[in-house]
Amino acid sequence: MSALIEVGSLSKEFGSITAVDAVSFKVNRGEVLGFLGPNGAGKSTTMRMITGFLKPTLGNASICGYDLADDAIAARARLGYLPEGAPLYGDMTALEFLRFTANVRGLPRSKAVERINWAVEQLGLGPVLVQPIETLSKGFKRRVGLAQSVLHDPEVLILDEPTDGLDPNQKHEVRGLIRSMAADKAIIISTHLLEEVEAVCTRAMVISRGKVIVDCTPDALASRSRHRNAVTVCASTDSGGDLRVTLEGLAGVSVVEPAPRENVLNRFTAFPKDGKSIVGEV
Repeated sequence: MSALIEVGSLSKEFGSITAVDAVSFKVNRGEVLGFLGPNGAGKSTTMRMITGFLKPTLGNASICGYDLADDAIAARARLGYLPEGAPLYGDMTALEFLRFTANVRGLPRSKAVERINWAVEQLGLGPVLVQPIETLSKGFKRRVGLAQSVLHDPEVLILDEPTDGLDPNQKHEVRGLIRSMAADKAIIISTHLLEEVEAVCTRAMVISRGKVIVDCTPDALASRSRHRNAVTVCASTDSGGDLRVTLEGLAGVSVVEPAPRENVLNRFTAFPKDGKSIVGEV
């Protein structure tokens, strides 16, 4: 199978700091690769190099067979990119920005109208189409940024934390959209949420200190975590002690630990025996 994304020994140094260290991988059509890692691990830097917005110190990357160093225009024409923070033109309305993007991408007028209508419907932008982008909430700005990345129906999508700033329902909708587009594309998303990788991705890659330390399926990655199938339960301050005793008495629970408190709630995490689901029991 021919890979749509190919990365070979990609490295980036900023002075004496190595941000990305000899990263290599391929992503085939139909694959959704999830980048996981702490802040500063090198995820965004890697994505910026793959999209041609940052020149690597060493190594190479190609999109649909076009090398980003030798044929950047052809490579970029075949990818959609949602960068971290999604810089937008704040004085434009959402509709003006999408029309501008379609024009830059060279879409014929009829095709531009068709794709804008599709993106607006898929991302729920109808209520804010004629509002200046600078007046929109973080969630709507993120959705406008995502709309521009998919507008030209690219074969490759590079999405840096696509659900950042969205509420739970919006996260669910965007994840569904990514899944629906995945069959004929190669997609990379970065996230710090394992649940997002499990919900969307076919493959998971963990980056730490600029190096790839794990490359496996989401299920295999989740199985390494002691939090797999753990359940966190909240209770009022007065009933916190009773809740812990109740959880510890459940047959499928191995141990109960305090979780970080939020507002006035006591929170406890119940860990299952042998990693089995205890949701129904809890």
